[in-house]
Amino acid sequence: MSSSVSPARHPYEDLIVHLTETSPLGPGEAAKVIADVLSYFSEPVEEYVRRRHAELKTVGHTNDEIFPRIAAELRGRRVAAPELSLRQLRRIVYG
Repeated sequence: MSSSVSPARHPYEDLIVHLTETSPLGPGEAAKVIADVLSYFSEPVEEYVRRRHAELKTVGHTNDEIFPRIAAELRGRRVAAPELSLRQLRRIVYG
């Protein structure tokens, strides 16, 4: 009797199958997209605030525009961030 070892399944195998069936992505591409999305949403709040502040400053927004915008973005993130005041957001950026 031979025993076979089943290959390790990807933790999101069902999502990979779904993406390959509903899009032109192959299994490897679907796995990469999933990894990218998970990485995006696992970004710590402080890093997200600093990154978004820098991005919005680069395109010419003022802090009076930026901090309310970031606060609204945080409320809409798929992985919920804690509610932060505008002052807390400023402290993350400027210390």
